[in-house]
Formats: sequence, C-alpha cells, structure tokens
Amino acid sequence: MIDYLIANMWQVWAVIAVVCLILELSSGDFFIICFSIGAVFALISAVVGLNIYWQLFIFAVFSLLSVLFVRPVALRYLHKNEPNKPSNADALLGRTGKVTEAIPTGGNGYVQIDGDMWKAVSDTDIPQGTTVRVVGRESTIITVEKL
Repeated sequence: MIDYLIANMWQVWAVIAVVCLILELSSGDFFIICFSIGAVFALISAVVGLNIYWQLFIFAVFSLLSVLFVRPVALRYLHKNEPNKPSNADALLGRTGKVTEAIPTGGNGYVQIDGDMWKAVSDTDIPQGTTVRVVGRESTIITVEKL
C-alpha cells in the first residue's frame, strides 16, 4: 500500500488540496487555503517526477510563502481588513430608526433599528413613530435626534 501511495503521490497531493479547500470554506480566514496552494505545487512536483523529499520540501516552502504573501493580500481585498472595524454597537452611529416608545426630554424611550429595539435618550421630546438618527452611544443606550 505504501509503495502504491509513493508511486502515485500526485493523487495524495490532489486529495490534500481539495480537503484544504473544503476546510477553508468552513473557516474563511484564508489560512488553510495556503496549505492547498502548497499541495498544488507539490502535486506538480510529483507529476514532474521529483522524489517524496523534494515534494515535502516544495509543499512546506510554498505553504509558508502563501501564508506570508498570499494571505495578507486576500485578507486586505476580500475581508476589507480595516484596522478599526466598528463593533456592532458602534456601527449604529449614523443609522436611522423609528421611535416605538416616545422619548421625553431627559427620559428614556425605545427606537427600532433593523428589527432590534434600543433604549434611547434625546435632548428634545420625540413622539412615537418619528424617524430618528443615532448620534451617540453610551453602553447600550443610544442618543438620537429627529430627522
């Protein structure tokens, strides 16, 4: 069995490449795909006829090069790797919503934004049904203004 695998290493490298691609689909962090790229280059070296040691060396080198050079480019262009990505709550700033419970001056009310209810405060009275924009956030309480 071992002799068959060594003689047909291109099949083993093809399986490794496909399995790594499938695993990458579940993770999405562009790390496992680097091993798939290394396996493709090892597959090519197996087809050319290099021995198993060269194939392993080529797999390791191209996997490492992919991690160092391909992954950062993929993250930058496909994941928009922004250094200050806003959290869910910070992403609310500037969004609009509807007041579901009137907001009295100095008091609390509720605003619905994309189906989520947020406790809200305002400097002015805002009646129910008014469209508002989020201008600030303190913990889980948002500050809104009339549009």
